[in-house]
Amino acid sequence: ASMGRTLVELFYDVISPYSWLAFEVLCRYRNIWNIDLRFRPAFLGGIMQQTGNKPPAMLPKRGEYLLKDMKRMAKYYQVPLRMSADAFQHIMGTSSLAAMRFITAIDMTHPQYLEPLTREFWMRFWSQHEDISQPENILAVARQAGLSAELSQKALEMISSPPVKERLKETTAEALKHGAFGMPAVVAHYDGEPHLFFGSDRLELLGSIIGE
Repeated sequence: ASMGRTLVELFYDVISPYSWLAFEVLCRYRNIWNIDLRFRPAFLGGIMQQTGNKPPAMLPKRGEYLLKDMKRMAKYYQVPLRMSADAFQHIMGTSSLAAMRFITAIDMTHPQYLEPLTREFWMRFWSQHEDISQPENILAVARQAGLSAELSQKALEMISSPPVKERLKETTAEALKHGAFGMPAVVAHYDGEPHLFFGSDRLELLGSIIGE
C-alpha cells in the first residue's frame, strides 16, 4: 500500500451475489476513503468445503429471507442484481471454477481488465441470468468487457494450466488463513494486522475501524 493508505482486499467469487454488492460499494468508496483496493478472485466452493459451511438457502426460512434481502440491497445500492424465485437452483447448478480461473488468468496477465471483466460476469449471471460456466459464455463475457478475441482465447487456454490453478488455490487458501468461511471476505490491513469483515453489510464498520 502506498504511504498512509490502507490496503483493503476483497476476496470474491462471481457466483456470490453479495460479493457483487461489496465490489460495487468498495469501488465507489476507493475514491473517497484513503484505501488501496485490491481484488482477489478466489473460489467459493473451496472455502465452503474447507470450512464445512453450507449454502444459506439450504435452510428454507433463510432462503425466503435472502430473496427479499437481496432485492432490498440491490435497490439500496443501485446494482442491477435480479433475484429470481429459482435463484438458488441457479447457483447450485452452476460451477464458477472455470470463470474464476479465467478471471485469475486475466489478473495474472492483464490486470487492467480485472475490474470490468469481473463486473461483466456478475452482469451476465445475476442480471441476465445466463450461464457463465461454458467456454463460449466465458468468451462472450470477455468480449463484453472489452477484451480482444486473441486475448480471451489465450486466457481460456490458460485455465487448465498449473500456474493459474495454483494461483486460484493460493488466493483461496489466503482467504481461509484470514478466517474466511464464505464470500465476500473483505480484509483491511490496518495498524499492522488484518481485519476480516464478512458480507456486504459490514462496510460502515470497516470504515470506522480504519478511521474513515
